Amino acid sequence: MNASDIAAYGPLQSDDSARRFCLTVRGVSRGAVLAEIDGVERREAAEALKGIRLYVPRDALPETGEDEFYHADLIGLRARTVNDDAFGVVKSINDYGAGDVIEIERENEQSIFLPFTRDIVPKIDLAGGSLVIDPPAETDAGDPGKADKP
Repeated sequence: MNASDIAAYGPLQSDDSARRFCLTVRGVSRGAVLAEIDGVERREAAEALKGIRLYVPRDALPETGEDEFYHADLIGLRARTVNDDAFGVVKSINDYGAGDVIEIERENEQSIFLPFTRDIVPKIDLAGGSLVIDPPAETDAGDPGKADKP
């Protein structure tokens, strides 16, 4: 789907779910969706909405297929190594143009960014609230105790 398909999911809602917004997409410009919001007739009313984040209600999204995940479902999962050692918590999934990158927030360390591939993330257990990380050996993450070694 394209960004301009956002109205296909029905009304959007504010992050607190208190407000709903019906959109009519008018186009896309510089990567931004240009849309009219029902009931917003004046510029002042539109400016009052600046900064409000809009979301698609979860129940409006299609079911995911096998090995498909919504990024929001991965945020907060506990990451464990293939040896079942604690590794951190999923902080974000980003796409910088060359494929998805998973950010794992490490305890007492900076976050680590790894390619979000089946080789690096061989198992995801949404129901169990965790995923398995198999970081490349050439990174410090490939040896969880490396930072502690002289």
